[in-house]
Amino acid sequence: MSNILIIKHGSLGDIAQASGAIQDICENHENDDVYLLTTKPYFDLFKKNPFLKSVILDKRLPRYNLIYLYFLMRELKKYSFSKVYDLQNSSRTAFYKRVLFPKATKEIWSSTETTLPEGTTKQDFDKDSVLSRFDHQLKSSGIDTNHTMKPDFSWSTVDISEIKKNYELDKYIILFPFCSPHLTSKKWPYYNDLISIINQKFENKLKVVTAPGPDEIEDAKNINALCVLDNGKALNISQLSGLIKDSSFVVANDTGPAHITAHLGSKGIALFGSHTTPFKVSIERENFKAIQAPELSKLSAEKVFERVSQIIKF
Repeated sequence: MSNILIIKHGSLGDIAQASGAIQDICENHENDDVYLLTTKPYFDLFKKNPFLKSVILDKRLPRYNLIYLYFLMRELKKYSFSKVYDLQNSSRTAFYKRVLFPKATKEIWSSTETTLPEGTTKQDFDKDSVLSRFDHQLKSSGIDTNHTMKPDFSWSTVDISEIKKNYELDKYIILFPFCSPHLTSKKWPYYNDLISIINQKFENKLKVVTAPGPDEIEDAKNINALCVLDNGKALNISQLSGLIKDSSFVVANDTGPAHITAHLGSKGIALFGSHTTPFKVSIERENFKAIQAPELSKLSAEKVFERVSQIIKF
């Protein structure tokens, strides 16, 4: 039996996308102990993952914090990992490789860098979809990929029956109108218009709710939807997954909750501007689709509702 390490730091959407790759790695190492290195926001979440032996915390302090790096490297070395799967593929994890396994090939350290297709630059390779890149990386490292291209994030959910009872939720649609302050190009501006259309067309038979993150609670007051919280606090990731899984439909910007919805197999649509494409971020699934517009400000609420109404029937 050997110890195997997977590295996946985040963000939220990335965590959902990597679920299939993590499952494939664990199933291909069924006689080994598989550990995962991640950051604080996802530490408790990954403890719920049934395929992992345990989770190791990376505080991701600055690289010039030599004391922290020394203790992190010492912690990792004590496991004597025989193989590392770098699913983060960042400059930081490349730095970890130089410290832990400076001359390792893909047989020891699996990453984009060590498995790059011959004759392809990393810049060109990164134009492919996220899941296709995972699939190539793992196959090049000897992994049979049965789940990488179809991630299942259902392991993340918890029972939220008490929360639903408190808000009297039966049939409901969730809107995620938020985005990071520095990514405003992802923000569609017409959610309140969409809410008005939904209430009118569905004759209030469908509750419209939103579930803001910790930094979005104040912004949620500007949305004419029921704000779902847990005792005044934002839902944690597992509660959010449960809320999404039980919903009738989700409409979201291109953010973490959209990727959760896609990889829970739930119904919904994500709204894309010109910042990227649905193909590149691997978000479209059987029940989850995308609408892309050159400018989100020119995508009308009526157009979005038309897509919603094609799927939700009352």
